[in-house]
Amino acid sequence: MKQSKTMGSGVETPASERRLYVVLISVHGLIRGRDLELGRDADTGGQTRYVVELARALGDHPDVARVDLLTRRVLDSALSADYARREESLSDTVRIIRIDCGEEAYIPKEQLWDCLDVFADNALQWLREHQLNPDVIHGHYADAGYVGIRLSSQLGVTMVHTGHSLGRVKRRRLLARGLKQDDIEVRYNMSRRIEAEEDILGAAELVITSTNQEIEEQYGLYDHYQPDKMQVMPPGTALDSFHPAVGTERDSAIYRELGRFLMNPDRPIILALSRPDTRKNIGTLLQAYGESEELQAAANLVIVAGNREDIRDMESEPQEVLTDILLTIDQYDLYGKVAYPKNHLPDDVSILYRLAAISQGVFINPSLTEPFGLTLIEAAASGLPIVATEDGGPRDITANCNNGYLIDPLDKQDIVKTLLKILSDANAWRELSNHGLQGVKQHYSWQAHTQVYVSTLQNLLASARTTHPVILQRRAGLYHDRAIFTDLDQNLLGDAESLADFLEVMRDYRKCTTFGIATGRRLDAALRMMKRYGIPQPDILITSLGTEICYAPRLTRDSAWAEHIDHLWKPKAITRVLGDLPGIKLQSKAEHSRFKISYYIDPDLAPGLDEINSLLHQQELTANTFLSFGQFLDIVPVRASKGFALRWFADQWGIPLENILAAGGSGADEDMMRGNTMAVVVANRHHEELSGLVDLENIYFARQRCAAGILEAIEHYNFLGNCDLPGS
Repeated sequence: MKQSKTMGSGVETPASERRLYVVLISVHGLIRGRDLELGRDADTGGQTRYVVELARALGDHPDVARVDLLTRRVLDSALSADYARREESLSDTVRIIRIDCGEEAYIPKEQLWDCLDVFADNALQWLREHQLNPDVIHGHYADAGYVGIRLSSQLGVTMVHTGHSLGRVKRRRLLARGLKQDDIEVRYNMSRRIEAEEDILGAAELVITSTNQEIEEQYGLYDHYQPDKMQVMPPGTALDSFHPAVGTERDSAIYRELGRFLMNPDRPIILALSRPDTRKNIGTLLQAYGESEELQAAANLVIVAGNREDIRDMESEPQEVLTDILLTIDQYDLYGKVAYPKNHLPDDVSILYRLAAISQGVFINPSLTEPFGLTLIEAAASGLPIVATEDGGPRDITANCNNGYLIDPLDKQDIVKTLLKILSDANAWRELSNHGLQGVKQHYSWQAHTQVYVSTLQNLLASARTTHPVILQRRAGLYHDRAIFTDLDQNLLGDAESLADFLEVMRDYRKCTTFGIATGRRLDAALRMMKRYGIPQPDILITSLGTEICYAPRLTRDSAWAEHIDHLWKPKAITRVLGDLPGIKLQSKAEHSRFKISYYIDPDLAPGLDEINSLLHQQELTANTFLSFGQFLDIVPVRASKGFALRWFADQWGIPLENILAAGGSGADEDMMRGNTMAVVVANRHHEELSGLVDLENIYFARQRCAAGILEAIEHYNFLGNCDLPGS
């Protein structure tokens, strides 16, 4: 049985019997025990509050003797002298210890890497001077993990890690914002961070995550991914402001604000609370409500989507979301039934939950993707049943709390049916409400978190280390050096057996090959189709004929691409010019998007593409036109296409076109396959539209159809032959 000394006493006590001494490390940000400066900068946010609350909560646990939270000491005249104090007591058992890191001034975490070895040496010296031997070193974020490796190795103690965020995932988000690779490296020291994270995952005996999805979709990107060392521990949540109704809620200003919108404000409330972000999927919820007279008769809908003054002054994405909300309300004539307040205070959020609970309403999170779901926990703590997307964190929350139901966020009928299921049964509503109140206390309070935390550490420390260490290997390069892009309908659908084989290959080679889907479908339609056929979310999803690019794991939209293709785009003028042409008819609104206009076309009656393009040019309108399957005409900005989007990705991610395999089967795929990419045309292609590719040497025409044709091309090109997989 593993044994260790208890805090310099010189007496060895079995791990299962002693009270624990835990050292937490959080290097960056401004950390103190009172008046945390949350939001002061990018480094002082949720993580700083989390580690302070964790330290306090652990100190209250009867099986914990002491907690020391190590952070850097900052001497900066622009900051409070609190951050220069070497020691700050939070309780009889908890201290903040500030360690010199070789740089007195307060600098961003990205600039700290050269200081971390000094921090680690000084931390070790402090522990030695005070004759302290912790049971556990627990690092928070990559910089603290780097320090944790050094301390745990030199002290011979167990290392635990919580990533909070990961470099490989953040890099994707930064690329989506339009930052160039070189700029990311210079500004964020990204390669250094990711290398450190790989080392941390190899050394840590326990990695704590918030959800199962975090393990699979984020840590799974790393070579040193070891899921057996990872454990989900829902973070403790400060729920002081979130509780059942106290009886004064209808005296509040926010209740009066809702009354400005609603004919009967005391009817049950369906509450949706989120940022005005397309991934939050508010539009689908609103459409579902507008198409169901039964749901409108049963409840009001309250949409709280951030604060705004003038929608016209907002960034393009929130402007698009909020404009769509207003237009949809008008389309379905939902005035008096839907509230959409312009502004709310932070304290109003908890009141909104309670108002919905008083009305025997329901909270809904219809997001396309939801990593955790804090609002669901807040609603549960307020006694409000929940309906939530079946993606990510909500799966864990509903399983733990049993206080609501999961929905397919793209299925409007499922949304309506599930909401009515709760709203129409008062007894079931009360049962769900009570389950939520109990479940939050049991699973999401700090007491619940520390109970699982301490129990897990005790088991870890008491276990005999008889297993041989895993031999961990790294890929040849830090980032992917190749990618496969394929159409959705023509290539992946139509042959279930070959699709399963192809997806297995993509999973096996995930750590050296980026997987992308490029489709003419809108994002919501593409996600719906992928779900129906069991296709997991790819690394890159190009939708609406190359007019939108989203990155996994959170469907982060490439905002820089949207700005890039907006050049010379005049959709209203285009529809006006083409409105009277014979043989073309606008498709339904559901097929259109901000940057795509879709028509049905009858080739026997309509002008040819050359004539349509000439007509647009005569009116000084520039756009790209695509004919697919002989019956669909799509018009997008002149800078947009599947091929342009693929090349934008290649440039942003630094993958040579020669290392990209593009698979297609219709005319809309042609420019994705031309040029320097490797390319394959599957056997079930649309022959007429791709006839111009037959004589090109670098395009392989597969003998097999659908995904089997892509696998045939992978073998033909030996595309994965030199893929250096870890552990292979």
